[in-house]
Amino acid sequence: MNGATRIKPFELANFADLGDAPVNPADIQDCMKRITEFYEKVKSNGIIPMTVGGDHLTSLPVLRALASSAPVGMIHFDAHTDLFESYFNGYKYTHGTPFRRAIEEGLLDPKRVIQIGIRGSMYDGADIEWGRHQGVTIIQIEELFERGIKDVMQQARDIVGNNETYCSYDIDFIDPTFAPGTGTPEVGGPNSFQALQVVRELSGVNLIGMDLVEVSPPFDQSGATSWLGISIVFEMLCILAQLNK
Repeated sequence: MNGATRIKPFELANFADLGDAPVNPADIQDCMKRITEFYEKVKSNGIIPMTVGGDHLTSLPVLRALASSAPVGMIHFDAHTDLFESYFNGYKYTHGTPFRRAIEEGLLDPKRVIQIGIRGSMYDGADIEWGRHQGVTIIQIEELFERGIKDVMQQARDIVGNNETYCSYDIDFIDPTFAPGTGTPEVGGPNSFQALQVVRELSGVNLIGMDLVEVSPPFDQSGATSWLGISIVFEMLCILAQLNK
């Protein structure tokens, strides 16, 4: 049972570990194709997936399966927008580009996308400028702390409305004091309690899937990041279980 929300997820819904999605580490396009095919089967069986990545490019092939019939909304917790045109001299499929591609492919409705926690040093701000031009709502960390979690999350629920919505959670949304085991940490983020609180505020959202990405065990020497990550996953499962009521 969730001690804060009193939700008993395993009494409300059936959960199963479906194992690892198939991947091809030698070919990124084939790798994404295999992941999409895996999630197409998940979707066809009426299962709402809770995915644990991988880097953030993982979200793109998942969305290709879940949003194949119509664009969906998204609530995105992250220190970075992941709306870059390319990385590393023209590479368009990286952990910094998934949601640019998802908008371009018609998987996400940018007017129903909100990104929360954005911060840190930037190349030139072109990702934020492009996103806002498309209609994406971008909440930088200063605004989140000034307004408070409940107010910002009410805005998030208003933006996505009652239509189908995906939730993507990058562990680097959290301050590296609490989650150091990730590839691109950014100081000045939420603490571990706030990391759980934002998930609890997703209650009532029409979710078609969720993911937690960017936990990197080699950088997580104490295991604290993994423990916080799985605690977030439990909060997500509590939210998904409510959809089964």
